[in-house]
Amino acid sequence: MKYIFLILLFLFTLNCSINKVSNTHGIRFTEKKYDEIVINNTNKNDVRKIVGPPSSKSKFNNIWFYIERKKEAQSIFKLGKQKISHNNIIILEFNNMGIVSKKEFLSLKDMNDIKIAEKITEKKFSQNNTLYNILSTVREKINAPSRQKK
Repeated sequence: MKYIFLILLFLFTLNCSINKVSNTHGIRFTEKKYDEIVINNTNKNDVRKIVGPPSSKSKFNNIWFYIERKKEAQSIFKLGKQKISHNNIIILEFNNMGIVSKKEFLSLKDMNDIKIAEKITEKKFSQNNTLYNILSTVREKINAPSRQKK
């Protein structure tokens, strides 16, 4: 009995690790790279050297977006469910000369919770309607030959 317990304990400790598993998507270390960008001094080429290619570009304005999202695994009791630890976005706006005119940094604290409406839509027709009765009898007559073939 002791050996079975030791083997199970060994298997559980073998599969667990001290470091939490994390998934990072997008540009890493956006906070440090954001500080290196200077308004009215840094141009598009400098931004590409500092941060890299943008995650997304605006088609209407000269705006670039850099996104970093990091999810970490929670405790064993949460059954592998992940939570967002970093959700950073850099928004850079360029003027006509290609120089940064405005920069903005959004973090996880800036996210808004969107509440979804829970109202239920009601149907506007009733089954006591004469039009409904006519259409249901037509539907039954159309489906009748298929019932006879079976």
